[in-house]
Amino acid sequence: MIARSLIITLSTLALAQTGSAFAQGTAFHDDFDTLDTARWYASDGWSNGAHQNCTWSSDQARVADGQLHIGFAPLPKGDRQYRCGEIQTRTAFGFGTFEARMKTPSGSGLNAAFFSYIGAEQSKPHDEIDYEVLLRNTAQVDTTTFVNGKSGDGKVGSGQSLVLPGPSDGDFITYAFTWEPDRIRFYIDGKLVRTMEDPKTIPSNPQRIFFSLWGSDTLTDWMGKFTPVTAPIALDVDWVAFTPLGDACAFEQSIVCQDQEDDE
Repeated sequence: MIARSLIITLSTLALAQTGSAFAQGTAFHDDFDTLDTARWYASDGWSNGAHQNCTWSSDQARVADGQLHIGFAPLPKGDRQYRCGEIQTRTAFGFGTFEARMKTPSGSGLNAAFFSYIGAEQSKPHDEIDYEVLLRNTAQVDTTTFVNGKSGDGKVGSGQSLVLPGPSDGDFITYAFTWEPDRIRFYIDGKLVRTMEDPKTIPSNPQRIFFSLWGSDTLTDWMGKFTPVTAPIALDVDWVAFTPLGDACAFEQSIVCQDQEDDE
């Protein structure tokens, strides 16, 4: 317990020195009985660039049967032949634990993501922490971070692919990361699978939480050749949560509960 108290003291000191990243964002757990528009904003009417073969459409973000469904559908919108879904929180969140339980579809050329992001749209540097399942291979997930627009040192990226306990389109999997001032720990179904401690890879700006599902005809080296989607598909999210660093475990499924039990 002495060691645990020392860790808490050092973490509190580090948070005080880093400023606003910890100060923003309060704990929440959303099980998507409804889509809380005070918390979430659905992207609509644009794309993220020429590489994206779909237009963000608010009708591709919906709640049904206690789950969030982020869709991809063969319905034209704007100058693209597909519609795709993305939601983001209206609030940015700082150091703490970010968690979501979700199930993906499959399909080459598609990307299903749970991530945190802040950038020029909010007049901030580009900081980001990612889980991305490239749906050409649902047996693994990609993890990475961006700090001021750079992944890694800007030459060698910080991305790493991790093997999943089962196919992401076969059953729900819980993805979590704990972001601290000096490290990020990634967990899959409660198991620690990656720790990042290089200061160049640790963001410092509060970020919004996102879910998205999108496709590309051009990013073939990364996402694979796009297989045409002929019927609507969706990324299904059972729940999502944020727990500020230092807060007690708030719900049974949280990795925070496991970490606190390990420290006792």
